[in-house]
Amino acid sequence: MKEAFVPLKEKHRHFLPSDFKLTDWDALQPYFEELKNRSIENKAALDKWLSDVSELEAVVSEDACWRQIKMTCDTTNKEYEEAFTYFCMEIEPKMKPYSFELNKKLLASPFTKELDSDLFFPYLRSVDNAAKLYREENVQLQAEVSLLAQQYGVISGAMSVEVDGKEYTLQQAAKMLQSPDRDLREKVFAKVAGRRMADKDKLNELFDKLLALRQKIAANAGFENYRDYKFRELGRFDYSVADCFAFHEAVREHIVPLQAMLIRHRQHRLGLDTMRPWDSDAEPIGTEPLRPFSDGKELSEKAVEVFSRLGKYFSGCLQTMQQMHRLDLDSRKGKAPGGYNCPLAETGVPFIFMNAAGTMGDVITMMHEGGHAVHSFLSDPLPLASFKEYPMEIAELASMSMELFSMEHWDVFFKENKELKRAQLEEMERVISVLPWIATIDKFQHWLYTHPGHTLQEREENWLAILNEFSTGITDWSGFEEYRTNFWQKQLHLFEVPFYYIEYGIAQLGAMTMWRQYRENKDQALENYMKALSQGYTKTLKELYTTAGIKFDFSPAYIKELADFVTPVLKDMGVE
Repeated sequence: MKEAFVPLKEKHRHFLPSDFKLTDWDALQPYFEELKNRSIENKAALDKWLSDVSELEAVVSEDACWRQIKMTCDTTNKEYEEAFTYFCMEIEPKMKPYSFELNKKLLASPFTKELDSDLFFPYLRSVDNAAKLYREENVQLQAEVSLLAQQYGVISGAMSVEVDGKEYTLQQAAKMLQSPDRDLREKVFAKVAGRRMADKDKLNELFDKLLALRQKIAANAGFENYRDYKFRELGRFDYSVADCFAFHEAVREHIVPLQAMLIRHRQHRLGLDTMRPWDSDAEPIGTEPLRPFSDGKELSEKAVEVFSRLGKYFSGCLQTMQQMHRLDLDSRKGKAPGGYNCPLAETGVPFIFMNAAGTMGDVITMMHEGGHAVHSFLSDPLPLASFKEYPMEIAELASMSMELFSMEHWDVFFKENKELKRAQLEEMERVISVLPWIATIDKFQHWLYTHPGHTLQEREENWLAILNEFSTGITDWSGFEEYRTNFWQKQLHLFEVPFYYIEYGIAQLGAMTMWRQYRENKDQALENYMKALSQGYTKTLKELYTTAGIKFDFSPAYIKELADFVTPVLKDMGVE
């Protein structure tokens, strides 16, 4: 296994001027024109052309990413919002026709056949797919969708509640739902629900606009519905719509019973006759919520120590990010919700964005995004930027596996063994409970986009039917029926990245298998992990999973096998 961390090599531009900065389309267009018109007379010329295309893509991508990072870090800054809007409306739409022309040029070149098929197959397959999907009339529509989708973060980022005279973001308020004080939990839950409901109409209106635009994009490309279009756009070559429905059924049959077992365990610990929505993260009276860190600085320092236990390479990644100020971890008003790792294509050093409030969930998020960051570092040496645009099914395998690999080293956060065991059980609760939620959101998306023109009432009815299908029925939601009816609105993926969610389920199953491998042979599992991630997207998903030592499989039989593996692990943790 690669132990030492080797700093990323400084990249020097060979096509664009070293001082080039993206200001407007007029400054950028000549480089696209040159690439479009350049003569490619032999294989060496094609290699140079591909390298120059890659450099241009990396520079533009990193600029766009910084615009989004700045805007999500401060949604109140109009200058940041305008810079992001300018890119979406004035630069990106003008690039797309050129990207189409460059794709056609590559596919038409006779020298493309001389490229290493072992290395280039996934890339060329993606280029061919993109060329076939491109429609000029969709360029402006896609720009409008990008801009509209960002409004979800603006609306959500402005949400806050007042508790006992103090203002909290919804992420900060969620921390209080772990309190042993049940009255406080109920009060906070009611305030958060009320705040979300205050904007439910605004979010429904936003979603209706997105639905209409997305359906129009699909129709322009010759698809009956946006679901089928998006499957093609996402390059889902290794599984089908039918596989997704098989996943839904298997989760309902084999995972929901495990989730019910965990909820009953918590109910027993809390000594409650009835579980309410504000009890799902609570601890018994006399048991304080886990407090693994106080602020973002402490979180990053402890994360480095945890990663160092796995290997110096992993901790070296986070230390480099610290040194380059590529971490924004603390929750604050005006910051967009959620968390992400944003790869930065030119420098190679990614950026982690979070809303940490001192909870155990924040530790899990840091481990998760740290796994993504390691993936960014490991794939950086690949020669083309496009080789690093790996699909989410492998990206999320990187992050979710890191959560489970790091678990036994969480004593860095928890000095007492009792607290460590609580934290590990909380992670297992998350691993299990996220699968039914993924199935719920994914199945809902299939319905949404195969029923264009549906009414709000139909949307609510079908959401509740799907939600109930994957619910244990243990928790009593009485008094909060309206909130539950609109509960889907808290899932940003529905607004910002449609159909990007089943990947979490596929990767979660893969991560559980990686963890099983890790428990059998740690060094081999970590070596397989690093080897797979180092390949970026130069192999198919199935090949990448094989390199990681696992199967790309989410069939009912496989999910049952993993449920059978997890059940005794939960029992060892005291869950009956």
